Amino acid sequence: MSLVSMKEMLNIAKEKQYAVGQFNINNLEYTQGILQAAEEEKSPVILGVSEGAARYMGGFKLVVVMVKALMEEYKTTVPVAIHLDHGSSFEKCAKAIHAGFTSVMIDGSHLPLEENIALTKKVVELAHIHGVSVEAELGRIGGQEDDLVVDDAEAMYAIPSECDQLVKETNVDCFAPALGSVHGPYKGEPNLGFDRMEEVMKLTGVPLVLHGGTGIPLKDIQRAISLGTAKINVNTENQIMQTKKIREVLAEDPDVYDPRKYMGPGREAIKETVIGKMREFGSTGKA
Repeated sequence: MSLVSMKEMLNIAKEKQYAVGQFNINNLEYTQGILQAAEEEKSPVILGVSEGAARYMGGFKLVVVMVKALMEEYKTTVPVAIHLDHGSSFEKCAKAIHAGFTSVMIDGSHLPLEENIALTKKVVELAHIHGVSVEAELGRIGGQEDDLVVDDAEAMYAIPSECDQLVKETNVDCFAPALGSVHGPYKGEPNLGFDRMEEVMKLTGVPLVLHGGTGIPLKDIQRAISLGTAKINVNTENQIMQTKKIREVLAEDPDVYDPRKYMGPGREAIKETVIGKMREFGSTGKA
């Protein structure tokens, strides 16, 4: 199957009350493990690519070529989107679109509302010409993910009326309101703003996105899905589980030096983690 945008998969997920996972890829093994998990689970999947990860892997074009080659090799049949995660500018989003990404996020959440709307609108106009879906964000999601760092003092909840204004004026395909989730490991229990989530859903009507999906209890995941969350982002948990497995392999045999001997098991740890998330999110069997 060829790459697709997120638009249709998220609209279907919202309607049928499950969520599609965005699993960030950081290298070849992440991409392999996530695609294998998606095919085994017959689940649609979103491959998230941060700007930093794209640089690490050799650029946007290389990421697209790698994903397409693996999908051909694996005979992938499930819907797959390649999504720019936290695009920092119009120029970065345009570069990803022209490289073959099928979805982009423009993160103007650090800007005043009117500037965020103007920037997002510009990205949407270009993306929709190319059949590419767009995600926007309002409010500030705390924590650190790749190049993005927002300390607790800067984190803030999205205001529902402003969310409605942004979505209506920009025509985005999905929307990430900051409602208490964080990037990276949680310090204490997550405290999601479900009342605001429900209000944002009623006002905007578009599929909602939950960033910082690592460490959120299943009951909160299920409640978020019932309130219109159709995309949940996971990165930290895959990184933690891969690293844990690699450490175990090297501790058992300190003489190992062939990277396939430890990166392979690390890839399997990513795959198993993704399978577990797909089952939690309800996307298994939905492709």
